[in-house]
Amino acid sequence: MASEEGVVGQVIGIHTVEQWGEQLRKGAEALKLIVVDFTASWCGPCRFIAPVLADIAKKTPHVLFLKVDVDELSAIAEEHKVNAMPTFVFFKDGKEIDRIVGAQKDELQAKVTQHGAITA
Repeated sequence: MASEEGVVGQVIGIHTVEQWGEQLRKGAEALKLIVVDFTASWCGPCRFIAPVLADIAKKTPHVLFLKVDVDELSAIAEEHKVNAMPTFVFFKDGKEIDRIVGAQKDELQAKVTQHGAITA
């Protein structure tokens, strides 16, 4: 199985609390925008938005995209007060800076563009 470390242009599935902490730390150290998709396998809108998120990830390799299944990692979902799926939480410098609740394709693209702007 290929390592997920250093993967750009993809949505990285998070399956352990350790993985979660490691990816947040790496993103913060690299000063990257981190977009976390809190999802569930049984969620219809989540399945609708998944290919949209994958497409945005391909187009914005300077942004780190993570996917957390709320049933698999409920403690992380609770910690970030996720009550509906999908919820997209945006982190920068280790802090939450924004969130979107629902499968809102245009708003998701706009927020990634807004917060993921590369500054020289």
